[in-house]
Amino acid sequence: MSRLSVHHQSSPDIPNKVLGHAEDIASTLAVAGIDFSVLDLDVKLQAGAAQEDILAAIDGSLEQLKRDHDLGLVEVTSIDQRRWPREDDKPVDPPQEVVVDSTQLYLFLAGQGLLSLHVGEYVYALLGERNALVSVPAGTRHWFDLGEFPRCAMVRLSAGSAAEGTPSGDGIAASFPRLED
Repeated sequence: MSRLSVHHQSSPDIPNKVLGHAEDIASTLAVAGIDFSVLDLDVKLQAGAAQEDILAAIDGSLEQLKRDHDLGLVEVTSIDQRRWPREDDKPVDPPQEVVVDSTQLYLFLAGQGLLSLHVGEYVYALLGERNALVSVPAGTRHWFDLGEFPRCAMVRLSAGSAAEGTPSGDGIAASFPRLED
């Protein structure tokens, strides 16, 4: 079950509210212009699964999301702390706030990740878990954290060359709590 903590940017350690129901999360994020939903995916994936297995398991849903949102680039993140580090895995860098020129979708499939969205004077810290779908509008300042011992399988969809964000130059991400396992 995903959780949302809403913080004023001046009080990173004390959330104004913490929500655990999908409907409450969706309505709170909607006020900030961010879409959140929980998809009804009938797939059983594990963090650390191979990229090919993930893409095959969600192929129909993934193609629908690509069409619905006009997004073509798909990036898979799949890492499991129990098998970490593997040769092809790298330690996760501390998060840095970025801005992306196009909409991005984050679809969480297994494990968890912390997606923090900086909108106005507030930071919406979403602990995304299985089947959570978040649409991050173009221009939204945000950062993503997998924690010290990553365990997450997720897909990020974006428009072509807009996948990599541009650093905002704001060090706010360093002042907010990281994902704790």
